[in-house]
Amino acid sequence: MSLSVNQTKEGLESPYLPFPGVIERVTRVTEKERLFSIAPLNPSLLEYGPGQFYMVGLPGYGEAPISITSGPGETKEFELCIRAVGNVTNALHRLKRGDFVWLRGPFGTSFPVDEMRSKDVVFIAGGIGVVPMRSLIKTVLKDRQGFGRLTLIYGAKSPEEMLFSEEFDGWRGKGLEVLLTIDKPDTKWTGNVGVVTTLIPKVEVAEGRTIAVVIGPPVMYKFVILSLRDKLIRPEDVFVSLERRMKCGVGKCGHCQINGCYVCQEGPVFRLSDLKDLPEAL
Repeated sequence: MSLSVNQTKEGLESPYLPFPGVIERVTRVTEKERLFSIAPLNPSLLEYGPGQFYMVGLPGYGEAPISITSGPGETKEFELCIRAVGNVTNALHRLKRGDFVWLRGPFGTSFPVDEMRSKDVVFIAGGIGVVPMRSLIKTVLKDRQGFGRLTLIYGAKSPEEMLFSEEFDGWRGKGLEVLLTIDKPDTKWTGNVGVVTTLIPKVEVAEGRTIAVVIGPPVMYKFVILSLRDKLIRPEDVFVSLERRMKCGVGKCGHCQINGCYVCQEGPVFRLSDLKDLPEAL
């Protein structure tokens, strides 16, 4: 099944031209991350799939690609969880309710949710990779009965850096098994310590009917993929979201190119079996 692409609604603005969105809420997630709820002034532009991203801009600062973290169709707003790491994102952190941002998109491919129906799904997230993963999880839990066993493996550096931890009990209550691990425990941590691959052996896998979704820092992919291979999950049943430096979102600047593959257009969501000819991707 092909991955879906939805850049701009037909007949509306060019993908090169930004459209305005108003900030409805700003919520502190951690010391570094803020959760922004944004409403496009044109509600017709509020169409996206889990795994896609917006180019978010501020005049005088530039643009930054930000993954969508809300579930499609939940409200008349969408959510972006933004980490302050540079000029653009630090400027965004200074905004408040009622301020405007400029948006282009959504861009990129989304996760093929329909292909996952009736299957067991293992979500594996590392660090800030849980941000786009949250969009997919919320999409799947909205129709929980349409899926098999659901498991989230999430790893962070420390308990303080674990994103959306206040939502985990709610996810568990809807039938998602949540397995957590950290690198640096504090005195209160009683869970697993180590990288995410230390939890993969604990997951029960039904051969031939299990989908794995992997999102995290580049260093994580190689080891997670080896662990999934040991669990006999086929490459065509593994989906990854690649992190690349993107400047335009429309395949023109070339910053995200990997051997002729434009991640902003053909990704960021890829089927692992489709990357066999792009070893540089992982």
